[in-house]
Amino acid sequence: MAVIQSELRRVLRDLAPRAQELLVAAIRFRSTHGDEDGVQRFLEETWTHAGFRVERHAISDSLKDDPEYSRPADDLAYAGRCNLLVRTGGGGGRSLIVNAHSDVVPAQDWPAAFAPSVAAGVVSGRGACDDKGCIAAMYLATCAMKQLGLEPAGEVIYQMVIEEEVGGNGSLALIRQGVKADGVVVLEPTGLMFHPANRGAIWFRFEFEGKPCHMGRKHEGISAIDLARETIGILYEYEKELIRDRAGQPLFAHYEFPTQVNVGVLRGGEWPSMVPASAVMEGGVGFLPNRPMEQIKRDLVRCIAERGSDELKARYTLTFPKLHNDSYETPPEHPLVQAFAAAAREAGTPEEVTGWNVSCDARLFAKVGGMPTVVFGPGRVQDAHSKQEKVSMDEIVKAAETLVRLIEGWCGIGPKN
Repeated sequence: MAVIQSELRRVLRDLAPRAQELLVAAIRFRSTHGDEDGVQRFLEETWTHAGFRVERHAISDSLKDDPEYSRPADDLAYAGRCNLLVRTGGGGGRSLIVNAHSDVVPAQDWPAAFAPSVAAGVVSGRGACDDKGCIAAMYLATCAMKQLGLEPAGEVIYQMVIEEEVGGNGSLALIRQGVKADGVVVLEPTGLMFHPANRGAIWFRFEFEGKPCHMGRKHEGISAIDLARETIGILYEYEKELIRDRAGQPLFAHYEFPTQVNVGVLRGGEWPSMVPASAVMEGGVGFLPNRPMEQIKRDLVRCIAERGSDELKARYTLTFPKLHNDSYETPPEHPLVQAFAAAAREAGTPEEVTGWNVSCDARLFAKVGGMPTVVFGPGRVQDAHSKQEKVSMDEIVKAAETLVRLIEGWCGIGPKN
């Protein structure tokens, strides 16, 4: 049964105020790491009131022993914190997971971040596009199908997860709990582009041991900060190597800088007139699917061995204790990618197939869960994590239409019994 375009668009427009109401209310929750329960309870109540059954999926602290677990800065217990699932359809077609996250990054420098505003159809506030606008889009798509009396032939599992912003542990928990599907759409602010590939990101930590002494005898010491400075130069040369090595990655060819090496933290020394005894440097590497994450780890060791001074090679320790998001790619010819291209064409969203120069939970579904995965959503990643975070309701409506078309093409669709 084909969904009539004019009827679908009319219903989406009629229901858009409900999606905006959800989004505005959700932004008011300060759902940073560890404080997600309020927004999760609100979302549970909202979906329940709309006539859907919501499942609360608890997360065990044993997840912290998982090799794919990303250890956040604040190591919190999972008691009372959960993911949410809504299931529709099932039994006669391919299944689909539609995933979005309810947690947001902090906003200490933005006093109005959790006091959302609406102007000319644009909603502003922390989480507007990353990622509560995406939750509003999937809510709108689901409510529109319900109002039209349509049911997916294959099961659609809508997921609202926590801890995406600290590495994806909410999605990881659902995968380990056996929540699987024939395809996955991870909703993120892509500007309505769809991406079957992401670059990866891994955070590193260098610790340097110097030889301290008085600055008057500087020539007899070894500065831990100078060792860090030497390492920074080596890392930036490695970044050039990664950029040169992007050949054979056509999905990322349009990026001028598809990979990155960044030094974000440098701490060292105790006294201005003392050669520093120690330093700590933390940063990250963004990388493409042609170099797996384990190779990136080996590469950093290799670069120090090849280019570092004898002092550096003898006085550094390298670890990867925090974020470790691998890259992934679903081939452009995969049926899910082709189904999404067809859905985009019908909905009038961009059909171009490209990789996304951002890391998100998609790689967990693809690499840990073994499921074909595409990333898509309303809003611009340039606005995420900023004081200008916003999303237009027009994009949310268009994203919802694209999701309905994908469900129709991938899962099959028909009148509800």
